[in-house]
Amino acid sequence: MIVKKAQDVEERKIEKYPYKGKPLPVKETYIRWLSQAGPKDSPEYGLRFFTLGPGGEIPIHNHQYYQTMYILSGKLLCTGYDGATDQPVAEQALVPGDFIFLASMEPHSIRNASATESATFLCCIGVVCTEDAL
Repeated sequence: MIVKKAQDVEERKIEKYPYKGKPLPVKETYIRWLSQAGPKDSPEYGLRFFTLGPGGEIPIHNHQYYQTMYILSGKLLCTGYDGATDQPVAEQALVPGDFIFLASMEPHSIRNASATESATFLCCIGVVCTEDAL
């Protein structure tokens, strides 16, 4: 068993995130890994605490794991994209108490709607299991 306070976990600023082999700039985004299991570079499970500062944004990206984000504070805008064209297909405003589930490899972005206040959310990730892994 591990018990800690979230504010005691190291916070890291995210500068870039890859999409289709290109490192894209990330704006005013900070992460705290609250828990994780599996390899450090590619965990099989993780719970992360994100802070997007005023104007913060994670650009279009995708990943092999499933993801659920639960909004704690602020207002966030999550955009879904067509996987073939990278064109936006839907944007959803998220406020405290909302959550959003993203399937594996689903292109998306998220940004803070406020230019003056931070927004926070919890993000739970889990790898895609195949029948071979069961």
